[in-house]
Amino acid sequence: MRSVTREEDTTRSPQAAPVAVKPPSGQRRGADPIRAATKRSIDVIVSALAIVVLSPLFLAIALLVLLDSPGPVFYRAERVGFRGRRLRMLKFRKMHRAAHGADLTVAGDARFTRTGAWLARTKLDELPQLWHVLRGEMSLVGPRPESPGFVARFEADYAVILTARPGLTGYTQLAFAREGWILDPEDAHGHYVKDLLPQKVALDRLYASRLDTRRDVRILVATFQTLVLGQPVAVDRTTGALTPRRR
Repeated sequence: MRSVTREEDTTRSPQAAPVAVKPPSGQRRGADPIRAATKRSIDVIVSALAIVVLSPLFLAIALLVLLDSPGPVFYRAERVGFRGRRLRMLKFRKMHRAAHGADLTVAGDARFTRTGAWLARTKLDELPQLWHVLRGEMSLVGPRPESPGFVARFEADYAVILTARPGLTGYTQLAFAREGWILDPEDAHGHYVKDLLPQKVALDRLYASRLDTRRDVRILVATFQTLVLGQPVAVDRTTGALTPRRR
């Protein structure tokens, strides 16, 4: 069976209307400033160090992208960011410059460059978002930023979700690390909207409603286990507990 993944490189989602953001029940805006300051300090220190340490990898990927096909090194995906603000999320370009079509792709999609297929498989196309973390537009851990069209389907939920800064990784990245193999290749978009997106929204709302720095550290460790060590992690849909996934 062909692998199917979400792909936003070639489509431009319409700009969503501003989302009315309110704090989760029982949580006041600006509550727990020590936790917020700790999280922000970790974001700045880790993202700055990562950008410096990984700069050779950034340069190598940029060179591969340029050599593989003409066009820019980066592209920006339109997303809804912190408190409903516009976020033009930076990624390494994965597709040919003139590529266009659906927002879903199959493995071996002709729109992918050879380097782009590798970037999509390894998730290395997301590395430029460390810049957003450093600037405060994103966090290392948080709800994954969604496109305006998907946010518009769940405005009430995203009014809560968007009170947390979107993250490079989080519950949904762990729970759906192999999303491409889950989606129905015959109707990937319909399957995503009907079955996967509601689960992701529920997980992101769970995260935004229970902010905890120690939990962020556990998510970062689980992400390393999943992406680098190849050890998938399951996310409890009720509590957010992380446990090794049975193969």
